[in-house]
Amino acid sequence: MTDLSVQDWKSKAAALKFRNQCFIDGAFCDALSGQKFETVNPATSEVLTDVARGGGEDIDRAVASARRAFASGAWSARTPEQRKQVLLRLAGLIRENIPEFALLDTLDMGKPIKDSSTIDAPGAAHFFQWHGEAIDKLYDEIAPTGGRDLALVRRVPLGVIGAVVPWNFPLDMATWKLAPALATGNSVVLKPAEQSPLSALFLAELACEAGLPDGVLNVVPGYGEDAGQALGRHADVDCLVFTGSTSVGKLFQRYAGESNMKQVWLETGGKSPNIIFPDADLDAAADMAAFGIFFNQGEVCSANSRMLVHETIKDQMTERMKSRAEAIVPGDPLDPASTLGAMVDRSHTDKVMRFIESGKQSSRLVTGGERITLNGSDAFVTPTIFDNVQSDHQIVREEVFGPVLTIQTFTTDDQAVAMANDTVYGLAASVWTSDLSRALGVSDALNAGTVSVNTVDALSAMTPFGGMKQSGFGRDLSIHSFDKYTALKTTWIKY
Repeated sequence: MTDLSVQDWKSKAAALKFRNQCFIDGAFCDALSGQKFETVNPATSEVLTDVARGGGEDIDRAVASARRAFASGAWSARTPEQRKQVLLRLAGLIRENIPEFALLDTLDMGKPIKDSSTIDAPGAAHFFQWHGEAIDKLYDEIAPTGGRDLALVRRVPLGVIGAVVPWNFPLDMATWKLAPALATGNSVVLKPAEQSPLSALFLAELACEAGLPDGVLNVVPGYGEDAGQALGRHADVDCLVFTGSTSVGKLFQRYAGESNMKQVWLETGGKSPNIIFPDADLDAAADMAAFGIFFNQGEVCSANSRMLVHETIKDQMTERMKSRAEAIVPGDPLDPASTLGAMVDRSHTDKVMRFIESGKQSSRLVTGGERITLNGSDAFVTPTIFDNVQSDHQIVREEVFGPVLTIQTFTTDDQAVAMANDTVYGLAASVWTSDLSRALGVSDALNAGTVSVNTVDALSAMTPFGGMKQSGFGRDLSIHSFDKYTALKTTWIKY
């Protein structure tokens, strides 16, 4: 995909077919209400298509379809090897359609085509393959009871999974939920974000083509207040998994408590610290720090948005970050040369700019802070850096979810740890040092689900991803992701 020009991508975009209905029981269908909503290309402000606006009755249909499929055993009773083969076929179909998946996410939410075609879409294929390959390598247990007793401990699928995913990585976040849920034999009802529903609908179509039985995967696009809430409150949903904001995650906990006490697994907000010690490779730290906050327009839950630097290297790191930020210029997301695209929509751009204007009132703007217009859209924000920031300021305390970095200083290791942990979030953190003892000691003291040393936002299918505190609980990826979608069932035999 790297040899395609902007004109190549635009030609492919013009020929795209948008799937814009609900996908229930193996077929596309309109919402029962007949309502639709517009999905808009944030980089041009152009309407891509009208999408079925699913509501509570559509969630009811989808959950009933998922329950029938689960109870039939058409998927849940298949052997792990049989489920693996379907997921491997799906991974292959994703790879065959990487350009289309990349375009759907780029057009829907504004990310650079370079990223969606080389990271997001290939990543989705990889995650389906990894979880498919893993599922027939897991063994059940025999408890050490002794005597004339045999206690079998098995992992069994929960049943119907409700999955609600965000707009910043539409395909990948859906994959992180679907791959382990399907691998373990569950049926799923997926509600994609209303800003970016298109790749999830295409994925459902390919899943059926790969051999997933009808009803095992259903996709209901719609808004959180109706389709999302209906899924969270549904009494026949056994488990709800969610990635998104902390405030919405709390709503799902409430919905579960007010309905059937379904399991709820949350991956929510973040305000990740990036700690730079004087003995670090400062150029490497600056390179990765720029990636850690400006990648995907800063619309990343684990973005390294708080840089904590030792006071002796503050000026050096600030200058390095300034030069790297100014080298990143917002551009047409369909241009392979663009490394910073559009914010997801005008409303979110407004929110980010309010944070920036607030920062200008009390902190020093090092660079950026501008909203610019390209191709008729003003949803572009330049990479922004503030220093002389107070710890109680909202740009330090709250998740901006945009290309905004704050720089603060510390004097001792203990102070750095205290500042890093001074947040309600605990998703990720980074540490830069050449001292192994310091790296291990500081990493142990940080309250974060993942601590990356001499890099940022380290991620792999082989390692669990998730947070602490108000960043949520439960883990995506790795063997541990199967824990969310299975129950331990004991069968005790006395003979």
